[in-house]
Amino acid sequence: MTISPSITTPAITIAARTPVATGVIALTLVPADGQDLPPWRPGAHVDVTLPSGLTRQYSLCGDPADRSSWRIAILLAQPSRGGSAWIHDHAREGVPLTVSAPRNLFTLEAAERYVFVAGGIGITPLLPMITEAERAGVPWTLWYGGRSRSSTAFTDELIQFGDRVHLVPRDTAGRIPITEVLDTPGAGTAVYCCGPESMIDAVQDACRDWEPGTVHVERFTPEAQEGTTAFDVHCARSGVDVRVEEGVSVLDALLEAGVEADYSCAQGFCGTCETRVVEGVPDHRDDYLDHSAAPDTMMICVSRSRCARLVLDL
Repeated sequence: MTISPSITTPAITIAARTPVATGVIALTLVPADGQDLPPWRPGAHVDVTLPSGLTRQYSLCGDPADRSSWRIAILLAQPSRGGSAWIHDHAREGVPLTVSAPRNLFTLEAAERYVFVAGGIGITPLLPMITEAERAGVPWTLWYGGRSRSSTAFTDELIQFGDRVHLVPRDTAGRIPITEVLDTPGAGTAVYCCGPESMIDAVQDACRDWEPGTVHVERFTPEAQEGTTAFDVHCARSGVDVRVEEGVSVLDALLEAGVEADYSCAQGFCGTCETRVVEGVPDHRDDYLDHSAAPDTMMICVSRSRCARLVLDL
């Protein structure tokens, strides 16, 4: 069971459940007291804590200007680790949910033009970005790939934008021609991509000659990292010493040794397991921290050590 100490909003209930593609449902969430929800910006996500204690992160994919409701979309994972299956089986109108305040690790930056690239459920954080770009009158295009047209979510909303939206179902059209789409660096252009690892790698490779900072990505899973050498961890407050073996995360080693540690996604995204480093040099492998601004903390679910011994504030 995962643990989430996230600050939550006032009580949230499900106002509507809508199928938006094969295996994908959208939930409209509203505050039980009828008050305005906290504001958010495109790219934000919320943590949803289920009755089992599992916590899952979902991008807000509605209209940021709407303070009366939030929308999230959930793909039924195959196989499910328990989160998406529970939601698909039990999330109905009137069901309460524990939902955190929005957090944003994928902020939409100002640009003269946007190119959005989505794969599957990766469309969710890009939908409000398209809404904001449209309101601001900033030119944009979307390339959206999926297994099939029926599994491609929110197509009814997207086709209203005409030829600015390129739907690429893999079963009939193959894959997005990323090298062609991103063949020429555009001055003032920002690229936003969310989807499978292979798609993100292709986008980053295609944009290797673009100006630094113009490509923004959000991953489904942590970026692959090389090197998993064993090391030791000393817990300064509890006095426990733990050996972190090759291929084992710091978090798992600590939990196995009986050390209490907060965590949620266990993938380096949510920030729940951020831990202060008292001594040693962490090997950051997360997608949450600004490592230059926070050199003395680490995400123990994915990050490792650059030295033989770390001392953590646990």
